Amino acid sequence: MPNWLLPENIADVLPSEARKIEELRRRMLDNFRLYGYELVMPPLLEYLESLMTGAGKDTDLRTFKLVDQLSGRMLGLRADMTTQVARIDAHLLNRATVTRLCYAGSVLHTRPSGLHATREPLQIGAEIYGHAGLEADAEIQELALASLALAGFDAVRLDLSHVGLLRAIIAQDGAAVRDEAALYTLLRAKDAPGLRALTAAYDPVTRDALLALPNLYGDIDVLARAREVLPPLPGVLKALAELAALAGSALGRAEVAIDLADLRGYQYESGAMFALYVPGLPNAVARGGRYDHVGEAFGRARPATGFSLDLRELARLLPTAERKHSIRAPWGSAPELKEKIAELRKAGEVVIQSMPGHSNEQDEFECDRVLVLADNGSSWILKNLG
Repeated sequence: MPNWLLPENIADVLPSEARKIEELRRRMLDNFRLYGYELVMPPLLEYLESLMTGAGKDTDLRTFKLVDQLSGRMLGLRADMTTQVARIDAHLLNRATVTRLCYAGSVLHTRPSGLHATREPLQIGAEIYGHAGLEADAEIQELALASLALAGFDAVRLDLSHVGLLRAIIAQDGAAVRDEAALYTLLRAKDAPGLRALTAAYDPVTRDALLALPNLYGDIDVLARAREVLPPLPGVLKALAELAALAGSALGRAEVAIDLADLRGYQYESGAMFALYVPGLPNAVARGGRYDHVGEAFGRARPATGFSLDLRELARLLPTAERKHSIRAPWGSAPELKEKIAELRKAGEVVIQSMPGHSNEQDEFECDRVLVLADNGSSWILKNLG
């Protein structure tokens, strides 16, 4: 095997693509700061039991595991940063007030999430801790939409769902509670025959409500249909009211869709969930939702809601960045030349000095000016090329 080959679904990022990703990262993090979010940088690996806390089986299967040669304990390479940031809030910062945190960094997956997906996504996201009200969910949703707008996407679809619906429906039926994991799988797959078979012995009210969920998808009018066909349980009414409020806050900024059986992320989510879709990508480009119980294992359960997206996947959808106009300068150590180059760079110009005997070749820069010595030989001036 050639020593330059990389593992499957792992790839280098070349200059023009790397610049595109980095500029997106900076714009989004700067925008998070305008909303009051503080940047944290969790480690790439930590003890497995900490990394797996509250994450669910799906994250466990995606996590690379290894033995720490210093302690002999099992370590994990993070597959998601959400639980890490929850640990920082609960255990390290330990604030009593509302805390807004953001992050950006690579995560690693044992298997790709899709046909052409990388196993090394560059995850960026934001979280709010300490407020259980819908205001926090609305702010996170707004921030996710603003992030896609910064990337240049104006045709965005927002899909909304709510974990509370399923849990409220099955709460009074012991058999349904025992089958919760199986129900989650069948609803997520919209497997109507499997759902009918599993719920055959349930209470009729529970069974009818569960069978209705896969068909409750579409535009915002779905919420009115749901109020008609689902039992008027307090948990059901609360979930539908929250979805109506979040859908209303997004109108005008995104196409809003409702899918009451879309339970991706269900294993640690605890309330409203959303997914964002953009043209050119069949999968959700960003996901978010409420997860109030993840911090429990770190000694402090806090209300929490947040979102994340993969910058590498998002950047692939964007057009190639235009080459930046730059200045070509000769190599030399003359004080006047060095002073002129420093002056231009301080003003924000890209100045590329040509190495003796070589021409420059770049993906990112286009030299449209050249620094030359004036005819009188006493100063350096810019001259247009072409």
